[in-house]
Amino acid sequence: MLGINGLSAAQADQMIENAVGVYALPLGIATNFLINNQDVLIPMVIEEPSVLAAVSNAARLFRAGGGFTTSSDEPIMIGQIQVLDLDDVYVAAGRVMAEKAALMDEVNRIGGSIVKSGGGAKDIQVRPMPNTSVGPMLIIHLLYDTRDAMGANAINTAVEHIAPQIEALTGGRVVLRILSNLTDHRKARAEGMIPASELATESLTGDQVVRAIVEAGVFAEVDPYRAATHNKGIMNGVDAVVMATGNDWRAIEAGAHAYAARSGQYTSLTRWWQDENGNLRGAIEMPLAVGIVGGATRVHPTAQIALKIMKIQSARQLAEIISAAGLAQNLAAMRALATEGIQRGHMEMHAKQIATAVGAPPELVSRIVQQMITEKNIRPERARALLDELRGTASSG
Repeated sequence: MLGINGLSAAQADQMIENAVGVYALPLGIATNFLINNQDVLIPMVIEEPSVLAAVSNAARLFRAGGGFTTSSDEPIMIGQIQVLDLDDVYVAAGRVMAEKAALMDEVNRIGGSIVKSGGGAKDIQVRPMPNTSVGPMLIIHLLYDTRDAMGANAINTAVEHIAPQIEALTGGRVVLRILSNLTDHRKARAEGMIPASELATESLTGDQVVRAIVEAGVFAEVDPYRAATHNKGIMNGVDAVVMATGNDWRAIEAGAHAYAARSGQYTSLTRWWQDENGNLRGAIEMPLAVGIVGGATRVHPTAQIALKIMKIQSARQLAEIISAAGLAQNLAAMRALATEGIQRGHMEMHAKQIATAVGAPPELVSRIVQQMITEKNIRPERARALLDELRGTASSG
C-alpha cells in the first residue's frame, strides 16, 4: 500500500483559497459487488473502521441472490428563481408559462457543451405561494439536463441568465437564483435479494434473521429517531464512494435527508421485506446528483483513478453503483443489529485504531489487537498496558 495522498500541495492551492496543506483519508476497495450482472470493485474513502469489511460481506450476501439490479433517472437538476413584490402571483405565474418556450431557448443559447451533448433546459414549472411571511412569492423551477456533469455551475448560470427576463415578465423582484439540492428528478435505485439460508447464524435460523431485519426496517420507516441513525448507516456507504470520486458529499447528504422527509415525516431511505419464498429483499431510492466531468472529479487524480477502477462511462452509472453501496451498507448494519449487536464487529475493527492511537508501532499493533479481542477488553488503557508490556519484554530480551 502506497502512502500517497493523491493530491499535491500545488493542486490543493488551485482548488481552494488559503490552502495550507493536504488532509488525507484512507482509500479502500469494497469487493464482491455484482451489479446488473457485472462485477464491480468500488473505491471508498472513509475513516470509520469496519465499513469496508461490512459492506463487502453484505455484497457477498446479495451476490448469492443474483446481485443488485439498479436503475436511474435522467440527470435532471432543478434551478430555482424566487420572485417577490408581485401584485398577483397567479397572473405572474401565467405570464411565465406563456413564455416558457422562449425562456428555455434563451437558456439553451448559452448552454455550450451540455446542450451540444443533448442536455439543457427541459421544462419550466411554477409554484405560486400567495401567503408567506414576506408576501406573495412565486417560485420558478427550471428543469435542466446536465448530462454527465453534477451541474451546479451550469444550472446556476442558467437561472441567473434568465432572471432579468423573469422580472420583466412578472413585474416582480427576483431575489434568489440557485440550484436545489433536493434533486428528486434525478434519483437512483438499487434492489436485491438475499436467500434466507445465507443469513443463518450459529444461534438463529435464516428465517429468524430475515424477520428481525424486516422488523428493524419497519422501525426506521415509522420512527424518525431510528430513521436518522438508519440513514446515517446508508450514507456511510454512499458518502464514501461520493468522496472517492471527487463529488460533493454535502450536496448528496442534503438531498438524501430532504427526500427522506418528503412525506412530512422523516423516514427510511430503504425498504426491507420477506418475499413469497421466505427470502429477504431490500430496495433503496434516493436523489443522487453526481458527475464525472468538471469540478474536483477532474482535478483530483485519485478521483480519476476511482472512476477507472469502476469502469464508469456515465454519471448515471456512477449514481447506480453508489445506490448499491448504500443498500449493501444498510444490510450490513441491519444484520449486525438483528443478530449479534452492532458493537461486536465494530469494536474488533476499532481495536486497530485504539492500538495505533496509543502509539503502538505497526509491528506490534496486531499482537495488541488480538490480545484485546481475546480478553474482550478493547479499551485505550488496556492497549497502553499491553504496549508497555511488549516494549518491556523486548528491552529485557
